[in-house]
Amino acid sequence: MLLDNPRPVIQNDGIRKFRDDAILELLYGSGLRVSELCNLKFDQIDFQKHLLRIKGKGGKERLVPLSRKSIQCLELWLKNGRPEMLGTKEEHDFVFVNMRCKRITPRDVRRLLDRRSSVPVNPHALRHTFATHLLDGGADLREVQELLGHSDLSSTQIYTHVSKDRLKAIHKQTHPRG
Repeated sequence: MLLDNPRPVIQNDGIRKFRDDAILELLYGSGLRVSELCNLKFDQIDFQKHLLRIKGKGGKERLVPLSRKSIQCLELWLKNGRPEMLGTKEEHDFVFVNMRCKRITPRDVRRLLDRRSSVPVNPHALRHTFATHLLDGGADLREVQELLGHSDLSSTQIYTHVSKDRLKAIHKQTHPRG
């Protein structure tokens, strides 16, 4: 998996590794859209309650949980990586910055995935995997809808097809009558 066994990081990746780890953990661990991640500001993070207050499509707000791993990676980025990456450059409210000390862009996130993955990966695939893993684990479709910030349940139902296909494949492989 991309998070557990990434392609070996470039030798001098240093501070960028802190940022990249935090980004990957948030995309997968909280199911963020890339645009939501790129626009994430400090006042949206509640480390005490392990929550993010996300402004999604149409300006809708939702609360999404932060995993322990996401918190660890975010803290490493904010303590060790971000200050060093910014250096003496002007400070701003965005959590993630690129190597030019500007707010990170969706293209920067795509490059990060290209560097870290041995196969081509679309950033949205991490959000898709987040939803699929929740459903595979028994989460209710409406709960997943809320976590993803979908206004229409039919947008979330797309993920159930993947789970059904996976269940069929598992049944076929493991059941004597499969």
